[in-house]
Amino acid sequence: MPTIKSIDDLKRIREEALKKQGMKSASGQKQIIVGMGTCGIAAGARDTMKAILEKIEKDNLSGIIVTQTGCIGVCEMEPIVQVQIGDAPKITYGKVTKDIAARIVDEHVLAGIIVKDHIVNI
Repeated sequence: MPTIKSIDDLKRIREEALKKQGMKSASGQKQIIVGMGTCGIAAGARDTMKAILEKIEKDNLSGIIVTQTGCIGVCEMEPIVQVQIGDAPKITYGKVTKDIAARIVDEHVLAGIIVKDHIVNI
């Protein structure tokens, strides 16, 4: 937790929080959904979500909606990430680690290339 010593510190922290919140709710055509049900969280979905948000922030990406949902229904494949780009079919990825999450953002979300070796058929 950052130390607040002045009004400027408070304003800076508020702006950073609003920017991070904007990543989760900004309107756009690209959407990333992370399954955050009990089994997903136990399998590491929080780390997956954090990796996606950090990748977006680090690369200064915009127009990507990042949300979370409950159980997607294939618990043995958690952590699960779904990607929806425009009107294209939703693609579901399973066993998504931090590295795979970054790869999904780079290859699928940005370049439009589906990461076939991690697709889950549901």
